[in-house]
Amino acid sequence: MKPVHGIVVACLAVLLSAGWTAPASSFGLSAAGVRLGTVDPEDGGASFAGGGHLEFEEYGSRFHLTPNVLFWSNDGLTDINPNFDIYYHFERTGKVSPYIGAGAALHMYSADGPFDPGNDLGLNLFGGALFPVGRSRLFAELRYSATDLAQTSFFGGLTFPISH
Repeated sequence: MKPVHGIVVACLAVLLSAGWTAPASSFGLSAAGVRLGTVDPEDGGASFAGGGHLEFEEYGSRFHLTPNVLFWSNDGLTDINPNFDIYYHFERTGKVSPYIGAGAALHMYSADGPFDPGNDLGLNLFGGALFPVGRSRLFAELRYSATDLAQTSFFGGLTFPISH
């Protein structure tokens, strides 16, 4: 097993055990959003990227579960990237706040021509800042994905509340 895959399996085990010990009703869908930015894959040029996310939270908690999907394409290589991330924000909701997070990723690559890059598991590490705008939140995020094709990305986005 590659070292990155071991880290991903360990992160998934922690996330699953955390979810397993919490009551089913503790985390509810609280928001949805969009993100746009750039991604710079290892051995490749920077590219435009975009995606969307959902947020699940327990009311009053500073932890958020954020399943999301990202997409980028550059020089014939495309990545559709579903992620399961968790982040922690340091200030209460409604205030400007830094945040940090981690998660697991599945990179589904495709390429023009005979070369098929296949799929790859990854570990996401990220941090950023939340900026309240009414009931919504703007965010700026720097993200690193540890995979066989490591990626550094910067995203900005907007998250819209669904409940609370």
